[in-house]
Amino acid sequence: MSRHVVIVGGGIAGLATAYYLQKIAAADAVPLQITLVERDARLGGKIVTALEDGFVVEGGPDSFITQKPWALQLCRELGLSDRLMGTNDAQRAVYIWRRGRLRKMPDGMLLVVPTRFLPFITSDVISWPGKLRMGLDLFIPPRQDDADESLAAFIRRRLGQEALDVLAEPMMAGIHVSDAERLSLLATFPRYRDIERKYGSLTRGMIASRRAQARAASASGNGHGRTTVFMTLRDGLQELVSAIGGALTATLITGRGVHAIARTAVGYRLTLDDGRALDADAVVLATPAYVSAALLRPLKPELADRLEAIRYVSTATVSLGFAAADLARPLNGFGFVVPRQEPTRLLACTWTSTKFTHRARPGAVLLRAFVGGPRREDLVALDDKALIALVREELAGIMGISATPILARVYRWPRGNPQYDVGHLERVAQIEALCPPGLYLTGSAYRGVGLPDCIQQGQATAQQVVAALKQVALLTGHSEFRESER
Repeated sequence: MSRHVVIVGGGIAGLATAYYLQKIAAADAVPLQITLVERDARLGGKIVTALEDGFVVEGGPDSFITQKPWALQLCRELGLSDRLMGTNDAQRAVYIWRRGRLRKMPDGMLLVVPTRFLPFITSDVISWPGKLRMGLDLFIPPRQDDADESLAAFIRRRLGQEALDVLAEPMMAGIHVSDAERLSLLATFPRYRDIERKYGSLTRGMIASRRAQARAASASGNGHGRTTVFMTLRDGLQELVSAIGGALTATLITGRGVHAIARTAVGYRLTLDDGRALDADAVVLATPAYVSAALLRPLKPELADRLEAIRYVSTATVSLGFAAADLARPLNGFGFVVPRQEPTRLLACTWTSTKFTHRARPGAVLLRAFVGGPRREDLVALDDKALIALVREELAGIMGISATPILARVYRWPRGNPQYDVGHLERVAQIEALCPPGLYLTGSAYRGVGLPDCIQQGQATAQQVVAALKQVALLTGHSEFRESER
């Protein structure tokens, strides 16, 4: 007897869950029917790519980190190896908008930690008092307990207030579009706590890490053929969504949402907003935590309360294409970030056509600005015309761009960014413990917001689902599952 698993949510976590469910079930000869339900007409969630007039415009994520291997592995498994594309690391520079100038981050910085003495000392990004305070990291003893703390508390303790304000807040908290004073260190940058414990200093630990990377690159042939830290696909990350969709044999229901979920004697019944009902042996909710909370409140109010406690903030991206000749300065870097103390309404700006090739047509450049976040969510509500005007005004002041763009695209993500507040991992463990049998939660709200994190969570969820269905089948004596165990 075939078992039925319904996945709610067609973003990357839901797609990965469906893909790995299908793969694991086939490998184990488990008869499994899979249905994926997505409210939107398209799959992919925040992955959305527009190919327009020679430009490749990403509305959501534009790449994935390769140090977490799951996205890269999935791309290769789906036959996308020849579509993979790394960053243009020869132009890998990041700037900080500070005191009316774009100031280049010194060479040898690993996020916020200097690993080379001379470039850091001669840089004008951090003041001399700030540099001296950062140097005290070499002498401050490590924290001994295992309690979580905010990113701000950690950086302030190890490197000082200026390092927090100028470096960590825009760069590290900016990755998560979060307030550093509330952002959980253990849920977002646990490696920093590990380094502190192992080396007694972030600086010593990062220098050791850089040297180890250099040795590894030398051993592999001076780094030739080395995978870059960030990778994407030539025509955008929508290629990954399309490849997963093409590989699925699952039933895909798009343009329909789930209205209600109820328990039955043998599993769950999901009612869609068009009145259809789906009976399932297991349900995976790959939806935002607040959407999952609304669906589960009639079923388990305490679980819904915990899910609703996960905060979200809204952001928008504005991509602008220009004729290269119209820019006053060369785009000799990957872009810039903005400390919150600076009087600008931008969070950051990626110089997309420098970061990756094939993002703008010949003779043109592409930039992508970020607005909103925990301090300026109100900006996301502006209409397209107003948002484009806002970004153009800010870029005129920062980069001297006065030309009219030849392309402008706006993408809004209302409540699109889950906030990993201090204690997040404990809350997630409590949420998972409250899930009734046969119900699973996965996605960016829980154990990582990046593409590799969501793919890994989908893979882990698929493994849990199949293992649980096998266990139930063994207990109830269904022969088709017993055969798969031999």
